[in-house]
Amino acid sequence: MSNPAQPPVPAAEATETQETAGTVEVTIWSLEQTSPGDLRPAAVPEGDLRIVRSEVVLPEFSRFLYSAVGGDIHWTDRLALTYAQWQELLDRPGSETWVAYVDGTPAGYVQLDAQDGGVVEILYFGLIPAFRGRRIGGHLLSYGVERAWDLAERWPGRPPTERVWLHTCSKDGPYAMDNYLRRGFRLFDTRTEAEPDVATPGPWPGAYGA
Repeated sequence: MSNPAQPPVPAAEATETQETAGTVEVTIWSLEQTSPGDLRPAAVPEGDLRIVRSEVVLPEFSRFLYSAVGGDIHWTDRLALTYAQWQELLDRPGSETWVAYVDGTPAGYVQLDAQDGGVVEILYFGLIPAFRGRRIGGHLLSYGVERAWDLAERWPGRPPTERVWLHTCSKDGPYAMDNYLRRGFRLFDTRTEAEPDVATPGPWPGAYGA
């Protein structure tokens, strides 16, 4: 998805990021589904693709996914977290990470976050750059949304899901918004924020050249 610590919309509507004196203006879109029937699943791509829940919640693995998927699209919010802070977020009741594997290699992930009132946020979603453009993202998102809708079945005492939401922004990949809309998400909020203009972090410094 993109930097989901909060929302996305169709690529055609995405305004370009504008830079001003050390900051960049970013457009943020919030989208939602309010019924399992809203989901329009994508076709399953050919090949050895598996989606598996990561049931041993390790900060090391979670940080790898976060930096590998978001390193070229400025996912930076969690990079400064301590190990203990990362573990605390992963240990939240109703937090789940579903990982896509292609030929045995992690290709991307969906992280779900259960919230009050039967709400589930798709906190993070995306593919490692090498796996983009291979029709994997639509299926991974579809699978992740299905798991958001049936999340209560895996968490005793959790109320049934009544709403699934996410956010994306103009720093995300060019196909992110279109993928969300095709899967049946509806836009419910748009806002702009000025964010620090930081270098692309990459999975490690200099990974994408420079």
